[in-house]
Amino acid sequence: MTDSGERQRPNANYKLSKPDNMLPDEAEGLTFYYNRQRRLDKAPQSVRDLYKEQPKNHGILRSLIADRPRKILFFSIVVLCIMIWIISFLGYFDSSYLLEGNRIKISGTIFEGATIVSIKKTQNNLLRSYSGSVDIAVSIPAEIEGEYPVFYHRIFFTLEKEEEYSFVVPFDDPLLLMALQTENSSLKLTFNPN
Repeated sequence: MTDSGERQRPNANYKLSKPDNMLPDEAEGLTFYYNRQRRLDKAPQSVRDLYKEQPKNHGILRSLIADRPRKILFFSIVVLCIMIWIISFLGYFDSSYLLEGNRIKISGTIFEGATIVSIKKTQNNLLRSYSGSVDIAVSIPAEIEGEYPVFYHRIFFTLEKEEEYSFVVPFDDPLLLMALQTENSSLKLTFNPN
């Protein structure tokens, strides 16, 4: 305790540090004992290998397959892309139908109580394509047996590579049943006009 009765720190009389307003002097000659090269000489080989200069990988492929996990990821993506391409080439993602060598794509549009049906025909180069009349019957699905409307139409396939046919069906149901019939075969399907 001091004369005034206040408690004082035990080390208050010691000069522990420089005051805040004093700047370091260059003449002080501070010595640093850290030497990076000496530290690396004592370090294990794995640490020394990290500090060696390595050649820069400038190619995008080299950066994609730089290590084992990246190689596995890259090649699995490549394999998946090839599988998707093959599956789509074989026609599994395609919404078209095959009718005697002709690939048929059917779409529809609802407009003011009627449905406009559009049929796009392309010849399949691998198969012999049919040319001639095609009878079409369009109906709505009936939940109970009874009378339901059926619309009949006839189109003619020619030897052109691509053809498009459009006709109007007098009803607008969200689901339509359609049957296409040639001289030798028939195709039955349901489709949803957008």
